[in-house]
Amino acid sequence: MVVRTQICNFSGFRIYPGHGSTFVRSDGKVFVFANSKCKSSFHMRRKPASLNWTYIYRRLHRKGQEEQEKRRTRRRAVKTVQKPVEGASIEVLRAKRQAPRAQVKTAARAAALKEIKARQQGSGGAGSGNSSGAGAKPKK
Repeated sequence: MVVRTQICNFSGFRIYPGHGSTFVRSDGKVFVFANSKCKSSFHMRRKPASLNWTYIYRRLHRKGQEEQEKRRTRRRAVKTVQKPVEGASIEVLRAKRQAPRAQVKTAARAAALKEIKARQQGSGGAGSGNSSGAGAKPKK
């Protein structure tokens, strides 16, 4: 024998035969409540989603789902697509990416040091000695 249960319009609890109370609004809509707590909260226009003992709140805030098996979402493999940048082709970008970065950095440092030394030798040491003021006025 199957017992016909109803569901409370406020809390979402099951109401077994012989329990609960019904309320018929003036427009004819029927509301069934599990207990007077649900009934009075409904008439005070409380929102069941904000009361943590209701079924709706627990479902919204994912409470009590340890009992149910959680579905694991599969991660899609991210496909990387290389696109050319304005002024550089894909082949140039691939060559830069495949070059070992440590060697590129050391070569760049060596080139920068050579350039600095060349500047210092080309200027003849002028402007590199005085740190008192680059734009200082000469004394009369």
